[in-house]
Amino acid sequence: MDPVPTFSLDAATGLLRGVRQVLSPHHDARPLGQQPELVVVHGISLPPGEFGGPWIDRLFCGDLPASAHPYFAGIAALRVSAHLLVRRDGAVTQYVPLQARAWHAGASNWQGRDTCNDFSIGIELEGTDEVPYTDAQYTALTALLEALRRVWPVLAPPRIVGHSDVAPGRKTDPGPSFDWDRLHAGSDRAATQARGDIA
Repeated sequence: MDPVPTFSLDAATGLLRGVRQVLSPHHDARPLGQQPELVVVHGISLPPGEFGGPWIDRLFCGDLPASAHPYFAGIAALRVSAHLLVRRDGAVTQYVPLQARAWHAGASNWQGRDTCNDFSIGIELEGTDEVPYTDAQYTALTALLEALRRVWPVLAPPRIVGHSDVAPGRKTDPGPSFDWDRLHAGSDRAATQARGDIA
């Protein structure tokens, strides 16, 4: 079994220690005084259904070549990003400091509040609606959520949602292939271990 990763936040920079950093220009400041109150889980693959390669980095950094694949012509001009990406092997990349506003949710609403980018952290999982996510991704995502809760304790269920929950009818990710019960069980266990209740 692979070791469980641990992550910690550098409060001065908003960057997680121990993860790959590819900083995106596609972000700005949150509204004054606004702290993260929600985590939005996404699914992404570029081209659709293909994993690996440089294309997610390049999309989020604004230099995706429209000519590299027919699908890219329709998305190359988008100005989008996420705070974090978890690859199929569990490797994590950060694109936006956590205190900043990443451009990930688009037109969105959660419990009557519009513009979820203002108050959320966006985490992309490399995957599709149809293909199961990997063990390594669930392990890394659980560890990331634990690191976020150490700084912002409010970031626990039910404040961990899918893109489809905040943009229903417009977005479907992370899709039916994502096992929410597994994520919540892992998060509950991590929280219990952090309290020292079990080994």
